[in-house]
Amino acid sequence: MVVKPPRARIRLSGLDPNELDKLCRQIKEIATKTGVTISGPVPLPTRKLVVPVRKSPDGEGTNTWDHWEMRIHRRLIDIAADERALRQIMRIQIPRDVNIEIVLES
Repeated sequence: MVVKPPRARIRLSGLDPNELDKLCRQIKEIATKTGVTISGPVPLPTRKLVVPVRKSPDGEGTNTWDHWEMRIHRRLIDIAADERALRQIMRIQIPRDVNIEIVLES
């Protein structure tokens, strides 16, 4: 029977891909400093939320529509569940529009 070492799966999502990449670089630096194994960041498919809106609010005139779009970029990082590394990752300053989720798996 093969026993897998415990790991932490970090999911990042946000509106700005540059902010996500900057955060991923910080996590990779922490992993290399503490000497834990890291896999990623893996870019996941971008979600596009499209909202069609009528240009004319009163309904008169031609049927013209505006399409507003919001893109949600996501990254996935697997890191060995080392207590020192996870404590340093939790101290990172996270921008307002970035969501982070850390799940411990065995």
